[in-house]
Amino acid sequence: MKIIIDSEPSSIEIDSARTALIIIDMQRDFLEPGGFGEALGNDVSRLAGAIVPCRKVLEAARAHRMLVIHTREGHRPDLSDAPRAKIERGTPAVRIGASGPMGRILVRGEPGHDIIPELYPISGEPVIDKPGKGAFYQTDLALLLQNHAVESLIICGVTTEVCVNTTVREANDRGFRCIVLADCCGSYFPEFHEAGLAMIKAQGGIFGWVANSQDFLLAFSVSERAAVA
Repeated sequence: MKIIIDSEPSSIEIDSARTALIIIDMQRDFLEPGGFGEALGNDVSRLAGAIVPCRKVLEAARAHRMLVIHTREGHRPDLSDAPRAKIERGTPAVRIGASGPMGRILVRGEPGHDIIPELYPISGEPVIDKPGKGAFYQTDLALLLQNHAVESLIICGVTTEVCVNTTVREANDRGFRCIVLADCCGSYFPEFHEAGLAMIKAQGGIFGWVANSQDFLLAFSVSERAAVA
C-alpha cells in the first residue's frame, strides 16, 4: 500500500510493503525505575511518554503486515564485545556489567536488558542485539532489510540524540529513507530531543524526515478510504 506521510521538511510517499518499523532500545534498563538510566541520575519518566504512541504505531504496523524489528543495546556476559573505553565510563557501581536492581547492567539475558512489556516482540519479529549505539554496527540488520527488499524505515525509540540519531545516520548512508516519529522517541534531556530531531530534518532532510505518530496513522486511514472509494 502506498501512503503519504505529512512530515518535515516535506511530505513523503512510501510503500508499506517495502517499509520496516524499527523500534530502538525500548528496554527496561533505560525506561523503568531502578534501571541503568535512573542509576545514572536521569529522570526516566521523560521517556515514558513515548510508550503509548509507540504502541499505537506498532499495532498499526502489525495490522498492515509491515516488517517490525526491535533492537536492544547490550553486551555478552563476558563483556568481550564491550570496548574498554565504554566500560570504564562513569562510577564503577553503575558501569556496564555491574550488578543492578535488574541484574547486570546492559548484559544480554539479564532482566534489565529486555524490552518493556508494553512493546514486547511477538513471534516472527526480529530482535537485533547490538553492542553499539547504531543498529547497523556489528549486526545483521542491513542483510535482514536487504532480504526483505526494504527501502524506507519508520524509526521510533530511545534516546533521540544517541541510538536513534546514530541509526538514522547509518541508514541514510546505506540509502534508506528514514522517517522518525517524534512523539515515539524520547530523551532524558528535552533540549537534546529537540536538537536531535532538528538535525535529522535540517537542510531539506539531510538525514531524513520527521513526523508524529498521528501523521503515520492518518496516512494509512487516508489510503484505505481512497482504496474503497
